[in-house]
Amino acid sequence: MPNRWRKTISREKLPDVLVPGLDVVFVGTAAGRRSAAVGAYYAHPGNRFWRTLFEVGLTPRLYQPHEFPDLVKLGIGFTDMAKLASGMDHEIAPEQFDVPRFEKAIARAAPRAIAFTSKKAASVFLREPTGRLAPGRQKRPHNRSEIFILTSPSGAATRYWSVAPWAELAAFLGRRERDG
Repeated sequence: MPNRWRKTISREKLPDVLVPGLDVVFVGTAAGRRSAAVGAYYAHPGNRFWRTLFEVGLTPRLYQPHEFPDLVKLGIGFTDMAKLASGMDHEIAPEQFDVPRFEKAIARAAPRAIAFTSKKAASVFLREPTGRLAPGRQKRPHNRSEIFILTSPSGAATRYWSVAPWAELAAFLGRRERDG
């Protein structure tokens, strides 16, 4: 059988959701164990991601993790810095990060904003130690995309949680926080 007819088997834990002209692309370090197991971004029940999107006005309703592909219709995309790995940030080996792949994917999508949902992912991309990075909008854009570092929605990062950078992203995108 000729090579052009063979199916490529992806080892990626979660598929990218990237199309040109997105409002925002959410970028994690790598799929968490639960997310990799069920094939959906931010799938652990203790993760605040989906609730926060709704609360700050980035989505018109509360979505469930398995609905992640539908968010492209709202201008929202997804990817990770380490597509072939899964687990907690400290479990991802440095050689598993693929910055060139990420940069090419972001260049094709050209979103208005890149929103890192972990300081580790932002650190790898920006080549800065995590201790030097503060949540919120960054002073340096990437090409035409503004960069935001969000507090991690993971339940494992509860002590660092703040909705403020998420609300800042929503305000930048022209969406507003919901009352109550």
